[in-house]
Amino acid sequence: MSKRILVVGAGFAGMWSALGAARLLDQVGRTDVEVTLIAPEPKLHVRPRLYEENPEGMKAPLQEIFKIAGVKFIQGLVEHIDVAMQEVSIIGVGEDTSRRNIGYDRLVLAAGSRLYCPPVPGLKEHAFNVDQIADAARLEAHIQGLAHRPESAGRNTVVVAGAGFTGIEIAAELPARLREVLGSDATVKVIMVERNAEVGPDLGPGPRPTITQALTDLGVTWKLGSGVAVIDPNGITLENGERIDADTIVWTAGARASELTAQIPADRDSFGRLHVDRNLKVKGLDAVFATGDCAYAATDDEGNYTMMSCQHAINLGRSAGHNVAADLIGVDPIPYSQPKYVTCLALGPWGAVYTEGWDRQVKMVGAEAGALKKRINTEWIYPPASSDRAEILASADPYRIIVA
Repeated sequence: MSKRILVVGAGFAGMWSALGAARLLDQVGRTDVEVTLIAPEPKLHVRPRLYEENPEGMKAPLQEIFKIAGVKFIQGLVEHIDVAMQEVSIIGVGEDTSRRNIGYDRLVLAAGSRLYCPPVPGLKEHAFNVDQIADAARLEAHIQGLAHRPESAGRNTVVVAGAGFTGIEIAAELPARLREVLGSDATVKVIMVERNAEVGPDLGPGPRPTITQALTDLGVTWKLGSGVAVIDPNGITLENGERIDADTIVWTAGARASELTAQIPADRDSFGRLHVDRNLKVKGLDAVFATGDCAYAATDDEGNYTMMSCQHAINLGRSAGHNVAADLIGVDPIPYSQPKYVTCLALGPWGAVYTEGWDRQVKMVGAEAGALKKRINTEWIYPPASSDRAEILASADPYRIIVA
């Protein structure tokens, strides 16, 4: 009787989990284990690029890769996970609203994350974001439509709520994009608002001078030490009472793991990520693995843990796929390890800043770093381009580390 490894999610971690499991099963000649992946569509949404223009083009097809690798794809949304019964309940997408249950012998939860939206009055009604492709496309359409509005200070002003990684990347893009729409001589304002006392509070002091210099050169300004209290159709009010008139508010304040993690009876961190061991098995459970943004995983023996980023998700996926298959068929796992940590932060037309180490030592800036960021975004993080099965499976080797 065949067994089933079930992967939930087709993001970076889910795609590589499925391919990683297929790789090990192929190596040991096991044909009695089915690798099945469930997602709303057989496409990788390249979320790290959604601060760029043309977000609807940020998809990569997966159906053919899965077919070549021997991964079964089921189109649907997972509504419920029953750990005791070892099955999930799914609902169809689009016109297919049917429901069914699918059992598993091992589960890999790779359902990703979502933008954190606290109960700020007016946030859901009046703010934009770049969390998902549809969200980023909505923002792009809104920006294009600004040219048809009467000229005003609010029309020409964008407030970016949050001065973290995503906030900085979208803010650095916006002055040029606004001038493309409103005219090269238009007076535009892009203002970042951050509750913390520094721009890029999670990025540390290493790259901060470069970041602030780039933003200044691009004409981006910031207000620190006070968060957003209220959002309305015409702007925002800060917690300190200050008012900013703006027709465009972009919310970038953090992410949380998929709500499906709450259905797993195990410990989670403050971001909803499941605590996993070094093999990425959820602690306290025998048949459930978590990976990508759903996993709180140690990257090394120095006390560092994964970030919610494609840099970690890609190899978390490869490792989870290998180890879930190893666990099922009784071979040795390969403990997840990713001691090298880098960042490459896009800074719009100015370029980028590239750092190495958890203390983020700056190694490259400006156009040179911008060229590296472009290569990361357009080549390194995409699915394998080959149609050769051996090459596709080899690309899922957990020892193959991506550092960007």
